Amino acid sequence: MASRRTTITDTSSSFDTPLAHELAEIRRRKQALASSSLPLPSKTRIITVSNQKGGVGKTTTTVNLAAALARSGAKVLVIDLDPQGNASTALSVEHRADVQSVYDVIVSDEELGDVVQKSPEFDRLYCVPANIHLAGAEIELVSLVAREQRLGRALRRYLDSLDEPFHYVFIDCPPSLGLLTINAFVAATEVLIPIQCEYYALEGLSQLLQNIQLIERHLNPDLQVSTILLTMYDSRTNLANQVAQDVRDHFPRETLDTIIPRSVRVSEAPSYGQSVISYDPNSSGSLSYLEAAAEMARRGVMPKKSESTNGEGE
Repeated sequence: MASRRTTITDTSSSFDTPLAHELAEIRRRKQALASSSLPLPSKTRIITVSNQKGGVGKTTTTVNLAAALARSGAKVLVIDLDPQGNASTALSVEHRADVQSVYDVIVSDEELGDVVQKSPEFDRLYCVPANIHLAGAEIELVSLVAREQRLGRALRRYLDSLDEPFHYVFIDCPPSLGLLTINAFVAATEVLIPIQCEYYALEGLSQLLQNIQLIERHLNPDLQVSTILLTMYDSRTNLANQVAQDVRDHFPRETLDTIIPRSVRVSEAPSYGQSVISYDPNSSGSLSYLEAAAEMARRGVMPKKSESTNGEGE
């Protein structure tokens, strides 16, 4: 009789393990995402994803947020403005050297609609690819008229010509503050900054913010930093927790509650020409990007600080 009691106790305790808790949490998050529908913006949100530091998750964030929103029913366009073409690879769109790309739009005045490709990821996900020719665009743009506004003008012509507008446009920037990135800032209305939860995370951020303010003042008064997303988070380290808290202290309005953890699945997905949303929809990385996309959609575009201050004064 005693041995039978022991067996029953051991069986019940197996449901109270770290793995069981993790599975239960994943199930809860999936149910929460499945039970909610995301609002669609009344006009196109054009979002530049930028950080001059390399390796912070710009392309990963661009691709996975775009895929998450397209999966929820939004019509989404990704513009790959990085000469490496990683966003094009992750979305499985053709970007060989002989394929028309964003280079032809900003340097040769091709229409944006002629280079847009449909991604096989989701029915409502599209991409403007980048190829190797974009590597020389910085030099070629120097001598062109209205060099900072070429992408913005092409994008607005394209959006105005559509019967069914896009809900979101994401522009994936190179890790620099050159003319390509300036074109992205001038074309956009919002900036999303991914910040990795690691040492030196905030280094160089002040310079980026100063450049955004200059763009806002002289070239694009509609531009604002609307979203900051914490990436590569490792809850086991004190450093990651400290960096996350520092970012929230500096940018309480802009920083999303959702944090993107370090994930093997997120790193693997591009090698299969997929976002993690379709590669492994049950992984922690996929769920986190789905939650971040939902949070972005529900937040909408917050008023600028100056506008909210004026409103309070009135």
